[in-house]
Amino acid sequence: MIRQHLKNNSLNLHKSQQLAEEINKVFPLSDIVKEAISKTERELFVPQGFTHLAYKLEALPLAANQWISSPLTVAKMTEALKPQGADSVLEIGCGSGYQAAVLSNLFRRVFTIERIEKLLIEAKGRFAKLNLTNIHTRFDDGNRGWRSYAPYDRILFSASAPKPPMHLFDQLKEGGILVAPIEQEGKQIITRFYKKDGKIMMEQLDACLFVPVVEGVQR
Repeated sequence: MIRQHLKNNSLNLHKSQQLAEEINKVFPLSDIVKEAISKTERELFVPQGFTHLAYKLEALPLAANQWISSPLTVAKMTEALKPQGADSVLEIGCGSGYQAAVLSNLFRRVFTIERIEKLLIEAKGRFAKLNLTNIHTRFDDGNRGWRSYAPYDRILFSASAPKPPMHLFDQLKEGGILVAPIEQEGKQIITRFYKKDGKIMMEQLDACLFVPVVEGVQR
């Protein structure tokens, strides 16, 4: 049984490495992000019945009308954070936990919030199974952020909105980066925000597709 488990882990990691190579052909990856994706077994984060699609470059459905982002989108959002040298990251919208798992290979501390209790319970189970002890979870409305551990070096907003809640920038360190999919003229654009000298600067990066932000929690 143990031997079979190790064999499965080895096979999944090989598939993860191949996935990172496929992403790199479409969207060039930095070495650290490529390695982070290579270490993360996406198969463990997709629903039963979709494992045969786990290493394809496409989004997959989750419970509660949510989606696990395509690996390509995860890679783009991760690169947009510029993780090199950053210590802490707040993710708003844990979902399946795949994005947080990738981030756990890049940041010493990952804080992730999910408003749908069922999704968070499942994600926490995956983190425990993979022994990802540097991921801290919270069941809450992510729009509020997580003040207890602020300020953060990076903030990742994993739901689309016309603009990020402005109070989240109060939870971002000076010199920090917030990345969010911003709705604009019927499209969604991965947008990077910089906090410098108390001011917020914005940079548009790439098209994307996320579920829209929703307020409140769902038990």
